[in-house]
Amino acid sequence: MLNIDWKNLPFGYVKTDYNVRCYWRNGQWGELEVSSSETVNIHIAATCLHYGQEAFEGLKAFRCKDGKVRVFRWEENAKRLRNSADGILMKSVPDKLFKEAMELAVKLNMHYVPPQDTGSSLYIRPLLIGSGPKVGVQPADEYLFMIFVTPVGPYFKEGFKPVNVQIIRDYDRAAPLGTGHIKVGGNYAASLIAGERAHHEGYSTAIFLDAHEKKFIDEAGPANFFAIKGNSYITPQSKSILPSITNMSLRTLAEDMGMKVELKSITVEDLAGFDEVGACGTAAVISPIKKIQDRDTGKVYEYCKDGNAGPVSTKLYNRLRAIQSGEEPDKFGWTHVIE
Repeated sequence: MLNIDWKNLPFGYVKTDYNVRCYWRNGQWGELEVSSSETVNIHIAATCLHYGQEAFEGLKAFRCKDGKVRVFRWEENAKRLRNSADGILMKSVPDKLFKEAMELAVKLNMHYVPPQDTGSSLYIRPLLIGSGPKVGVQPADEYLFMIFVTPVGPYFKEGFKPVNVQIIRDYDRAAPLGTGHIKVGGNYAASLIAGERAHHEGYSTAIFLDAHEKKFIDEAGPANFFAIKGNSYITPQSKSILPSITNMSLRTLAEDMGMKVELKSITVEDLAGFDEVGACGTAAVISPIKKIQDRDTGKVYEYCKDGNAGPVSTKLYNRLRAIQSGEEPDKFGWTHVIE
């Protein structure tokens, strides 16, 4: 029997029993290996350590009311990992291998999937690294694909409660023609200083502006930004933003609710005209935003005046969570049952 306080889990690492691994060597992927070790034995000249050949994903498994465990939109995560691999010249992971590894990792750790109605889930972390040694700047000739899982609570400690965020201009997360559109570790390393400073100054995260003009909303820390204005769902369109699977799903739900979906550039000045704003991603799902402060100008944009998430954000959040948890029919075919 696990001694875990499921309802008060942080978004952090909890040791589970097994992880799965597979090597690409000699021009082909090998067999899946099961390991109980939390460490990786890696060459000192591995390209992931020197040249940033590393990409990862994040998706979740949910225990549902019918007792089944469902994974949300794994095909999109597999596709995004392929795009990331292509972007930094790694060997991409075939869908069949991704699915087999994901299912095995969940099955081997099934008792770590949190009970239904706890607000927690099993986070699945696929990881692809250049494990082959190179001293010159060039792609590796060996790659390691891994998946480990861990039970998690909400990404922001507030959960589905409005948070305060900060606009910053003195740091960039990614350049327009760089790696912002793929999920590689370097983007997150570049965001750490601004994110930690925001935390120290009392904000949940930092909002990055575009690196070229410092005029348009880019990423909301580790998540995508979205806004509600009237009957429109609006989210930034940019070559330096990671395509969020949660954002993609929310856009589909918004259209299903009869809303207009707009992908366009959003200026800082546009913030004054929105009814609701939020950050969205796999880890947080939706984090409604209560206040945005521009660190440079001091200007403040306020939402959620009654302290609660706006009605549209709430409806979108509840619908997405209901599909993930099996409480609402999955008419979009987004969930996959782990048998």
